[in-house]
Amino acid sequence: MKKYVLLLILVLFSASIFSQEKWTLQKCIQHALDNNIQIKSQEYNSKIHDINLQKAKYGILPGLNVGASENLTFGRNVDPYSYQFSTDNFHSANFQISSSVTLFSGLQQYNSIKKAEIDLEAGNASLEQTKNNVMLAVASAYLNVLYALDLVEIAEQQKEITELQLERTEKLVASGSLPIQSKYDVEAQLANEELNLVNYRNQYDFAVLNLAQLIEYEDFSNMEIQKPDVDKLIGESVLLSPEQIFDEAVNNLPQVKYAELNYLSSQKALQISKGAFYPRLTMSATYGSGYSSLTKFVEGIKLGNPMLSGFATDNLGNLLDVYQYTFDYSYVNKPFFDQIKDNASTSVGFYLNIPIFNGLQTRSGVNSSKLYLEQAKLQVDQAKKDLFKEIQQAWSDAVSAMKKFDASEKAFEASNLSFEYTQKKYEQGLVNITDYNIAKNNVSRTQIEMLKSKYDFIFKQKILDFYRGLSFNF
Repeated sequence: MKKYVLLLILVLFSASIFSQEKWTLQKCIQHALDNNIQIKSQEYNSKIHDINLQKAKYGILPGLNVGASENLTFGRNVDPYSYQFSTDNFHSANFQISSSVTLFSGLQQYNSIKKAEIDLEAGNASLEQTKNNVMLAVASAYLNVLYALDLVEIAEQQKEITELQLERTEKLVASGSLPIQSKYDVEAQLANEELNLVNYRNQYDFAVLNLAQLIEYEDFSNMEIQKPDVDKLIGESVLLSPEQIFDEAVNNLPQVKYAELNYLSSQKALQISKGAFYPRLTMSATYGSGYSSLTKFVEGIKLGNPMLSGFATDNLGNLLDVYQYTFDYSYVNKPFFDQIKDNASTSVGFYLNIPIFNGLQTRSGVNSSKLYLEQAKLQVDQAKKDLFKEIQQAWSDAVSAMKKFDASEKAFEASNLSFEYTQKKYEQGLVNITDYNIAKNNVSRTQIEMLKSKYDFIFKQKILDFYRGLSFNF
């Protein structure tokens, strides 16, 4: 029973291994784009620019404020609503809603919105530039892995060839055709190739580790790389001139676009600075009301007893008493909402602010903005020049790599033919083991040089493709 359970576990484990998806270049690039810290930081910068844009857009809307106050008054004072002096302690409340909007400010608000839009585009261009740098680094590391993998395959092939040669040599030694020293020499060669295989496997592991760290992938030990058809990766961008590649790159790459957007942003900043010279027209409106505990109203009137207030005579000269009635008034506090309704007031105002002199602050700001604009213009020119120089250098490197690759291919073909000829002569006993090993090592050396020059040419070719706006399709 335990054997069946163990067998089932092994089957499931093997299935999980074989079902693992291999890492293509596109998968590596996507993983790097999703997890790279610099890219995430740039994405936050873009979000900040977007917030600034929303802030500028909403800044043209009227402002709305609500205010309230509660006051306690002691001693002699004036009722704020009846304007009567009172020595009674009382409390009052005030409520206010106010709104204001800028009608004209030298188009500063409009230009602020446009500048925020441009800054958002510039932030996105900077983000794309960071992504491009990451993609180039990942492509270089990926090709290094492929190169290291080919070195391992070459070392394994050389080891297999030497193992077969050791079998033949042992037979020739046994038959007396070769001395025993030949066997020892082949065994030494085999040990050296086993060491090379270990070194190349270590080099491959290091290349995979470097790629995994670059794309922010931790479990690199189980990372299996998808090997494409390398010969199909060689493109034709090297056939174009640097000028032709530059014409495509200047419209595709974000570094020039970023500099141009910064120039446009500086233009808007200058217009914003100049807007401070113009008058500023603002409209405001206020609605307010209040309540006072001193505000009362007559609830009822009661007729009092008559009181002798004086004397009068009638037409006959008789003396008459004159009485005057008194009235008793009863007061109650006026209700809160009645006071709010009766004390309501509304005002609308327009305010014009004309700048005359502010210590040359506006003039200095405009002059600084002009200098920033000229500086931004130079940065555009510099970005284009730097890009053209980069393309010139990349094109020159690609051409040199192509020539080196062609030469290394011919050297490998020649050394391979020489080895095949030497191998036949060795099997016939016409050459010794030393000459055989020299020819064999020449094949290995020229094959490695050919692979190195091929991957170098592919990467430099892909850089030219990248400048042209072509994607990495491995």
